[in-house]
Amino acid sequence: MGLKDSFLIPEWPAPNNVRAVVTTRHGGSSVAPYDGLNLAYHVGDEPTKVVENRRKLLTALNEIAPCGPPQWLQQVHGIEVVDAFSEPKRRAQTVPEADAVTTTHRGLPCVVMTADCLPVFFCDRYGNRVAVAHAGWRGLCNGILENTLAKFDNPAEVMCWLGPAIGAKAFEVGAEVRDAFIKVDPAAKKAFVAKANGKYMADIYDLARQRLMKAGIGMINGGDLCTVSDEERFFSYRREQTTGRMASIIWLA
Repeated sequence: MGLKDSFLIPEWPAPNNVRAVVTTRHGGSSVAPYDGLNLAYHVGDEPTKVVENRRKLLTALNEIAPCGPPQWLQQVHGIEVVDAFSEPKRRAQTVPEADAVTTTHRGLPCVVMTADCLPVFFCDRYGNRVAVAHAGWRGLCNGILENTLAKFDNPAEVMCWLGPAIGAKAFEVGAEVRDAFIKVDPAAKKAFVAKANGKYMADIYDLARQRLMKAGIGMINGGDLCTVSDEERFFSYRREQTTGRMASIIWLA
C-alpha cells in the first residue's frame, strides 16, 4: 500500500479538476510521539524526518495529479488569507504568516496543518479557484472562513468540506469562548452544552456550518470525524500535547 492510499479523500461534489486530500499519521518516517507522517517542523520532531516526510508527501500527491511543491504557511490562529506563490522555487522557500491559502493556478497545492483545529476546504463549482483554511476557535470566531470566502467571486457558487477536527464530545472550553462566539452571533449558543463544572462542550463543526451558511454557502459536506477519539489515524494536541501535524491539501489538476 502506497502513502496515497492512507490519505482521506473528501466526499463532496467538487469539479473533476479539483484534488483534495487529508494526510493521516500513517506512512511517515517519524518516531514516537510524532509517529509517523508528521509534516510540521515546529513541534519538536527531528528536522531530517520532516524533510523526508514532506518528500514522501510530494511524491504521493503527484501520483494523484501532477503538482509542484506545496505552499506551506506559518499559522498563527489569525484571519489572514494569502494567495499561493505561482513560482515553484519561491513557493518552496517562502512561508507566509497566514491561516488560509488560495490559488487559481493549476498544479499548486495549498496546505494547512492541524491536530484538532478544523481544516476547511473551499472550491467553486467551475473549478476555477480552490482554498483551504485553518480554523481554530479563535480564527473561526474572528472570521477566517469569511475572509477565505471573500477570495471567491460568488459565495453561492462555492462549496466546502469540513475535515477532521476535535469532536463535540471532546472539545471542552471555558465560558469566554462561548461568550466570544455569541457576541458575534447569538445563534452560536446552540453549539455549546453546559457542564456542571462551569465549562461547556463546544461543537466546532456546528459553529463552522453556522458561519458558512450565514456567509451564503449552501453546499457544506464533511464534519463527522474526531481527531481526539481516533488515535489510530489522527494526531491530536488535546489528547497528547506533544504530537505531529496532519496536512489538508487542495489543488487544481
